[in-house]
Amino acid sequence: MSVYSDLKNRCLKSNMEIKLNRLAIYTFGNVSIIDRKRKVIAIKPSGIPYDSLTEDKIVILDLLGNIIEGDKRPSSDTKTHLYLYNAWKNINSICHTHSTYAVGWSQSLYSIPVLGTTHADHLTREIPCTQPMEDSLIKGDYEVNTGVQIVNYFLEKNLDPSEVQMCLVGSHGPFTWGLDEQESIYNSVVLEEISKMAYITKSINPKVDNIKQTLVDKHYFRKHGKESYYGQS
Repeated sequence: MSVYSDLKNRCLKSNMEIKLNRLAIYTFGNVSIIDRKRKVIAIKPSGIPYDSLTEDKIVILDLLGNIIEGDKRPSSDTKTHLYLYNAWKNINSICHTHSTYAVGWSQSLYSIPVLGTTHADHLTREIPCTQPMEDSLIKGDYEVNTGVQIVNYFLEKNLDPSEVQMCLVGSHGPFTWGLDEQESIYNSVVLEEISKMAYITKSINPKVDNIKQTLVDKHYFRKHGKESYYGQS
């Protein structure tokens, strides 16, 4: 049995959540998990349909992208995942999907405004969307530069990836992350629902304003922080 069996099994189950939650079709999307103690990541192999995905096909790599275990080529987005892990030491899983409404906002190059309390339950600000990548970066190390694009955008906008755990890459699609794979998947599901709600809202009333900041604060801080009272303690 592989010494990475547990990690590969967790990665397999997480990737199957993409299909279960209808966040992507066929071979689209990927979830990775990092084991920071062993300095390796587990990620979905490239081009393998979800119905054919098994634990032995999950790829284990070191933090430089060298394959440690597995005979499949890792996801084509692997370098993006690695860049984010190396830049942000407090995240332990990344999920990239092609969910319909989130991709729609990405392709429209619009950040998602805070239009309702479902959004405010998770974020106090808009869900950011980067601008499309410059040609020189696309023609360069594209996947690395996708990670660079995300990290630089967060630096420019003074965003904390521990608070804002999701991002739309312009003309591409959504990336989410978290402390573990459950959180990164959860954030992808939530992002798609917020994207859908925002699209419907703007379709009904294109001139609608963001909700009041007092309502944003109430919904966010009743679920987050020292004064939170949502759920069971």
